[in-house]
Amino acid sequence: MTLPLERARSPKPVTWLTILGVLLLPVIVGGILVAALYNPTERLDQLNAAIVNDDEPVEIDGQTVPLGRQLSAGLVEGSDDQESNLTWTISNEDDAAAGLADGTYAAVVTIPANFSAAATSTQPGETPEQATIEVTTPPDSRVVDDAITAQVTSTAASLVGQQLSETFLENVFLGFTTLGEQLGEAASGADDLADGAGQLADGAAQAADGAAELADGAGQLAGGAAQAADGAAALPGGISQLGSGAGQLAGGASGLSQGALELQSGLTQIAGGIRGAADGAGQLSAGVRAGADELERTGLVPDQISGFAQSAADGSALTAEQIGGVAQSLGAIAPAAGGLAESLGQLAATCATSVDSPEFCAQVAAAAGTAGTTAADIGAAAQSAGGAAQTAVDAATAAGATNGALQQFDTEGATEFASRFRTIAHSVDQLAGGLGQLAGATDQSAAGAGQLAGGAGQLGSGASALASGAQQAAEGAQSLATGVRGLSDGAAGVSEGTAGLADGVQSLSEGAAGVSDGTTSLADGLATATDEIPSYSEAEATDLATVVADPVAAQGVGDNLFGASAIPLLSTLALWFGGLGTFVALQAVSRRALTSRAPSVVLALRGFLPAAVIGAVQGVLIAGIVQLAATYSWGEWTVYAAVCVVAGVAFAAVNQALVAVFGGIGRWISALVGVLVVATGVVSTVPGALTSVASLLPTAPAYQGMLAALTSADGLGAGLAGLAVWTVLALIASVLAVSRRRTVSARSLRASPAPA
Repeated sequence: MTLPLERARSPKPVTWLTILGVLLLPVIVGGILVAALYNPTERLDQLNAAIVNDDEPVEIDGQTVPLGRQLSAGLVEGSDDQESNLTWTISNEDDAAAGLADGTYAAVVTIPANFSAAATSTQPGETPEQATIEVTTPPDSRVVDDAITAQVTSTAASLVGQQLSETFLENVFLGFTTLGEQLGEAASGADDLADGAGQLADGAAQAADGAAELADGAGQLAGGAAQAADGAAALPGGISQLGSGAGQLAGGASGLSQGALELQSGLTQIAGGIRGAADGAGQLSAGVRAGADELERTGLVPDQISGFAQSAADGSALTAEQIGGVAQSLGAIAPAAGGLAESLGQLAATCATSVDSPEFCAQVAAAAGTAGTTAADIGAAAQSAGGAAQTAVDAATAAGATNGALQQFDTEGATEFASRFRTIAHSVDQLAGGLGQLAGATDQSAAGAGQLAGGAGQLGSGASALASGAQQAAEGAQSLATGVRGLSDGAAGVSEGTAGLADGVQSLSEGAAGVSDGTTSLADGLATATDEIPSYSEAEATDLATVVADPVAAQGVGDNLFGASAIPLLSTLALWFGGLGTFVALQAVSRRALTSRAPSVVLALRGFLPAAVIGAVQGVLIAGIVQLAATYSWGEWTVYAAVCVVAGVAFAAVNQALVAVFGGIGRWISALVGVLVVATGVVSTVPGALTSVASLLPTAPAYQGMLAALTSADGLGAGLAGLAVWTVLALIASVLAVSRRRTVSARSLRASPAPA
């Protein structure tokens, strides 16, 4: 079945089979391109690759680390983000080389022997080295095979590197925490050190003061030691003199002992005489009282008055004589007792300075006091006896003188005499008591003299021992003088040394103060560093290491090899070649244009309208194929299909104009436009001149409109407007070409071959 359409370059009629072929051409081209190139990552399992693992595991802290094996496992397992993975084969070098040569493997990944060692070379004590892997592809590999293999391998290597980085960074972050804790401890220690240094500075300052005082004391010690040395030098002579004096003291003590014994004997006799005088005084007192009583009884002048008066005078004289003798004896004893007391006092004074027996000296002093008291009592008794004797003398005198006046005295003087006799008797009683006390004191003096004799003997013995010890002391004093002189010299050296010590301790105090200030600053700095150093828990360190090891993640980047622009690009290319195929099969300008009476516009539209319908159908078919492969939403697909229809119509108009204007060259130009579409649409690194030319082609607004329909890109309206403009311009060009075809010369008619 034929159609009323002209076939290009052939008089044969156009059949429905031709139209079907024209319609299916872009569908087949687009389907093949989409099926082959769209989202190739879904079919990575069709790509065979080999892994050659030459890595030698390393041992870290007693644990084997086979990073080459881990990388191999990561390549074989693939990524959860990819729907498929390469078909990996664990091989060796020979098998991998043979498979690469015969096409069994599209790529070979070789893990070198030092991979684990280099990857773990960041640990302390080793030289850091970057771990590498080698990817080998055959020279006849597909265009994108190298990129796919490199991307998959790089991703796996990047994941291994990321895991190593995460482990390293996690240890670093945990090290920050440990470092912060240790710096905190160091800050506390620095605080303690600063406090200790401050205390040291204070103590050193006090020590410096003490050392200065020690130096002064040592100087004074040196001066005192020098004086002591001088005194010690004079000490032997003094001790020799002490020995001589002790010898003389021993002699005097012997004489004193003998005299004390004699004194004891004399005092004993004196005590006996005093007791006799006391007894006589007692008898005298009794007689005087008896006389007084008798006188009062008989009166002063009895019948025998004269004889009695004489007897009284004689008795009074006798009594006065006896009392006078006692007073004389006491007067003689009193000086001797006083001398004894004085001698004992001198002996007590000498004993205090020369005898080392305090008890003996105390006894001598007590004896001296007793002797003095006794001497005073004897003197008082002598005076009392003298007074009594005088009274008796006066009585005797009165008795003799009054013999003639007794008669007169008998009445008046009897009472007076009796009173006086009683007074005398009382005085004599007192005398008798004093004599008794004197006798007791004399006994005590005698006993003291005996003790004095014994003490003087001991004093003599001690003085002799003192004289002997004084000689030894003199020799020791000589050694003492030498030692004290050495002490003086040593004290002078100590004084100089302590002065230097004071200076050193002062410097120590200043240094300790500096250390205190420095350690305080250190403590402050460590505390600041501790506050500024971050601290992480294990979970925080793990999360942070994960982020830092891969700090930037690109979102919105698809895993499609050709991206979101692949469908618009392939659709544009298929529709363009569909338009070109339409005018490969159909006539762009009617062969009857020269003879036809229809206007040129009508003739041009007769060639355009079938191509426009074919282009619109091609657009719908291309949109259907794309929907089967990509499954867009119906809203997106509807807009995209409309753009495809408009593009099919526009491309039909442009290809008609190219063929109508340029003939067969127009088809060549159309094919060149298709090549430019592919060349400038795959990658953005094409030369700027090609990009500028491609932006002026009719395919540019079609691509822009389709991209805006399927993505969030702008330019849908501009793309449709651009297609409309190109359609109008193409129709104008076709009309002009038809008009030119209808105006020819006779020569042209004879010479020109049949139109294409």
